[in-house]
Amino acid sequence: MLFFGVVQVVGVKASVIIPAFNAEKTIAKCLQSVVSQRPGFQFEAIVVDDGSKDKTFEVAKGFGKVRVLKQRNAGPAVARNNGARNAKGECLVFLDSDCVVDSNWLREMVKPFKNREISGVQGIYKNSQKELIARFTHLEIEHSYEKMARQQFIDFIGTYSAAYRKKVFLEMNGFDTGFPMASGEDTDLSFRINEAGHKMAFNQKAFVHHFHPISLAKYLKTKFFRAFWRTKIYQKHRKKIAKDSYTSQMVKVQLALFYLIVLSLAAIPLGFNGMPYAFGLLGVLLLSSLPFVFWAGKRDFVAGIIAPPLILVRTAAFGCGLALGVANSVRRKL
Repeated sequence: MLFFGVVQVVGVKASVIIPAFNAEKTIAKCLQSVVSQRPGFQFEAIVVDDGSKDKTFEVAKGFGKVRVLKQRNAGPAVARNNGARNAKGECLVFLDSDCVVDSNWLREMVKPFKNREISGVQGIYKNSQKELIARFTHLEIEHSYEKMARQQFIDFIGTYSAAYRKKVFLEMNGFDTGFPMASGEDTDLSFRINEAGHKMAFNQKAFVHHFHPISLAKYLKTKFFRAFWRTKIYQKHRKKIAKDSYTSQMVKVQLALFYLIVLSLAAIPLGFNGMPYAFGLLGVLLLSSLPFVFWAGKRDFVAGIIAPPLILVRTAAFGCGLALGVANSVRRKL
């Protein structure tokens, strides 16, 4: 029998690990959905309070069936590794503190491990927000899900709904703590697992409910920092620059077009009339968005209509973040 919160746990199949920082407003719903799971096997739930300044620790402690660890603020990678070191389960299942899981989530997260070749599992987001930016964001994610669903095995797992065999996770030394924030440590681990020859699966039946940013400013900030930290990932995994199972190749084409536009405009003070080239390239960039526009419009007409300008500013955010990331990397080497 499994007793939550007791250190000596016997026969635990899975450990659900939730890093939490200032999650007082969301952690209760998250934990309630977790402790309500009836997967048909024994599991434990572990919250790692990453130095929160609110009542995250107290709220989590209020769930008697949850083990709560506390650490100084060090970021989600350190928190997840801390939870993994203290976990008793054969499978490590990671979840974000602002997610609410489906009633069959844990069963579905663990199910692919029946195949002994599988070392990692990716679940999915579901979203019912009405705000336009949130709807567009979710369409972006669903577009990547469609790409992943066409592949037998994947090389990308996001930690909002992720599972790993504990043995493989420890062999990989867990998440790289050189990522100080939620900035790509999950992508890095996925690539390392893939490059070590392990297989990972995508399970669309394992879903969690999540809220996306509703403001354009926060959306663009997220894209900027995602690109900024992607430079660190690509330095470690150069082969993944060309292709991975999650990223759309069209995004890379659009990024190249953005840099060509910038170069065309930058050449104007040097006497080169780059304006016509910049406008032409801008037109090509907008045309490149049409496949996604048509795909999105069939699912959400309004979100499809606003897709071209959003893709334009998204590409600019990606481009600026990536450029700054490269510059920062060069500066560190000097």
